[in-house]
Amino acid sequence: MNTIDLIVFFVYIGGIALFGGSFFNKNRTSSSYTTGNNDIPSWVVTMSIFATFVSSISYLALPGNAFQSNWNALVFSLSLPIATLIAVKYFVPLYRKINSPSAYTFMEQRFGPWARIYVSVCYLLTQLMRIGTILYLLALTLNAITGWDIATIIVFTGLIVAVYSMLGGITAVLWTDAIQGIILIVGALVCIGFMFFSMPEGPLQIFSIATENNKFSLGSFDLDLSKPTFWVVLVYGVFINLQNFGIDQNYVQRYMVLKSDKEAQRSALIGGLIYLPISALFLFIGTALFAYYNSAEVLPETLQDISKADRVFPHFIVSALPAGVTGLMIASIFAAGMSTISTSFNSSATVFLTDYYNKYFKQDASDKQRMKVLYTSSLIISVIGIGIGIAMINVKSALDAWWKLSSIFSGGMLGLFLLGIFTKTKYVKGAIVGMISGILVILWLTFSETIFGKDAIGASFHTYLTIVFGTIAIFLVGFFVSMLMQPKNQLS
Repeated sequence: MNTIDLIVFFVYIGGIALFGGSFFNKNRTSSSYTTGNNDIPSWVVTMSIFATFVSSISYLALPGNAFQSNWNALVFSLSLPIATLIAVKYFVPLYRKINSPSAYTFMEQRFGPWARIYVSVCYLLTQLMRIGTILYLLALTLNAITGWDIATIIVFTGLIVAVYSMLGGITAVLWTDAIQGIILIVGALVCIGFMFFSMPEGPLQIFSIATENNKFSLGSFDLDLSKPTFWVVLVYGVFINLQNFGIDQNYVQRYMVLKSDKEAQRSALIGGLIYLPISALFLFIGTALFAYYNSAEVLPETLQDISKADRVFPHFIVSALPAGVTGLMIASIFAAGMSTISTSFNSSATVFLTDYYNKYFKQDASDKQRMKVLYTSSLIISVIGIGIGIAMINVKSALDAWWKLSSIFSGGMLGLFLLGIFTKTKYVKGAIVGMISGILVILWLTFSETIFGKDAIGASFHTYLTIVFGTIAIFLVGFFVSMLMQPKNQLS
């Protein structure tokens, strides 16, 4: 990176930190820290939802996927209209009616304290791993681009985000997310514009080369459940996106900051749908990179191995873009990671305060005490997240195993919520049996090949279907057990 790029990058980072910290005066109560002051414009919440959905991983992985193969990953985005419409119709009004900063209050109302503890613990554990993973992968990318020390990047990023998210609360998180979402989109458009006018035969050459190599394909339409076909990815996308927009605290908290149900529903819908064209934009970057390097008839030596496709975009940013633009692109990658991390800091602290401190430690605590809890828990979460990110540098295999394990248990959350929303059962034992059944299905699908070999029945299904079958198992088993076993006086 040259001097101009460094200036652009650090001006952006410093500006975001100062801007986020400027909301400190609006963040003097626990309610303003967690749900704002009812003065945040709906467009800001909409962009924040979008920015929360995008991470630096997808910002780099989607171009890499398109460069290496095709647009099969877009099918995941095509599921968003289905998932967001369900979330907007059923989930958003429910949370607004309950009027709790935590998404998991509903679980206690339906099935008792155990359900609230289960889903909130799953959420907190997965958020810690998410923070660590994002910090590590972001640092890995910046290390490849700039040569900076990975551990230093992890600590620097984690502390910067922790400071402005703690000082400004949810208001700072939302506004900085919105800005970072805009920067991210602008960076992608600038990159595409540069490639358009760098092609020897003009912009249309990108489309001709891509078409000749079948780069716009959405994948196979076969009914093969062992491969990521169009149908497998579509179904997987519906369940994952319903989990995101329906039960994830990161999103639910945003539904609560707006003044009316209609504003919350509109922001949830548009915030989700924005990702569809933007993901296509990211994929087009990968396709354009394929055409760009093929038109030059030379691929950088570091990229000759097609398995290293994720390196294509970072290499292009550093080697091909003009000074200043490189700094903007690195800032946009950084923006994607920062928006995801800041959201996790704030939402995790909110869950700890609402689901644990207020309920089990000190129900009559003063607002000053609650603010101390929010600050302390945010700090602890950031330190643990930074620690996990640093640990990943040397012990990735062990942490990969834990990440898989935490994903297994979080997979049971959606099924439990669906059981609570779409059935009227009050039979708690039915919900417990359903949850256990779903977890067992997820465990079987995850480890059957490892234990029983490639010929095991569970190994014949693609990993994308694990959450699908697990969620369905929880819902169906929980429903039928409740219908068959619950006392008649509990039927309603």
